[in-house]
Amino acid sequence: MPTRLLLLPPQLPATRDWAQRLSTAYPELEVVVAESDAEAAAAIGQADAAVGTLTPALLAAAGRLRWLHSPLAAPPAGYFFPELTAHPLTVTNVRGIFNDHIGAHILSFVLAFARALHRYIPQQQRSEWKQPPRYEGTVYLPEATALIVGVGGIGAETARLLSAFGVTVIGTDALRTEAPEGMAAIHPPEQLDALLPQADFVIVTVPHTPATEGLFDRQRFQRMKRGAFFINIGRGMTTRLDDLVEALESGQVGGAGLDVFEQEPLPASHPLWTLPGVLITPHVAMWGPYYNERRYAVLRGNCARFLAGQPLINVVDKANWF
Repeated sequence: MPTRLLLLPPQLPATRDWAQRLSTAYPELEVVVAESDAEAAAAIGQADAAVGTLTPALLAAAGRLRWLHSPLAAPPAGYFFPELTAHPLTVTNVRGIFNDHIGAHILSFVLAFARALHRYIPQQQRSEWKQPPRYEGTVYLPEATALIVGVGGIGAETARLLSAFGVTVIGTDALRTEAPEGMAAIHPPEQLDALLPQADFVIVTVPHTPATEGLFDRQRFQRMKRGAFFINIGRGMTTRLDDLVEALESGQVGGAGLDVFEQEPLPASHPLWTLPGVLITPHVAMWGPYYNERRYAVLRGNCARFLAGQPLINVVDKANWF
């Protein structure tokens, strides 16, 4: 019986291309493309592996499934439902392929705040020539501290980039204990509250997990140095936006660079759109050249390992969602 890989819906041009390329690369692998939920339900019982998002009903019918691959670095909320967490199958993802793109995105936020572009861009839109008092409104980066919350591949790349500008970089992480290049010190997550008052930039790159949901709330914003900048490119559910709005309006937080949100798309009526000092991008920090090619490379490599009975890469801790 052939080894079957099921591509779950919805299909995109990229995933259809992956199916054809995988079939060519591995003739012993039968790639099934499900264009609808009904087709997925009909095929899941004979699938050894699947790519995409499972439902509890599909998992219950998956008698042979041993591997589930997410084509995202951090799947959306609800991906790891209890039955999937308890199931013996292995879950993998594509973490690590966006480190350079997202690191550059974070750096763009930091530099924009350091040079007060969050003030000058609105002035430009009003055709307003207005200089602040001399030497005010900027951050001198060699005297600044950035706290990176979550020092995975993205956090490590960000530390390297920031250190080139003279920024003192510290971090917290649940797994990493050795500071990467460019980071002065790394601490366990339990030290977050003690570190927040030191930071001129708080940069959140943690995934959405049971431990990080609502991590940044009113209490944490109040612990930040007054006027410090908050940047979130991790997951929207880590930050309570109502509490962030309150902190921005009070001046406790000096500005925010946001790529992810509790609700996406961010509603047009949300006050963040018009609050001074807020820079918003629509969940695009990972975008850049070779996006789909990098995702395919992880999938193809793991297909080769799966067929050979070798350990897979990018294995997810299902209980902790990353």
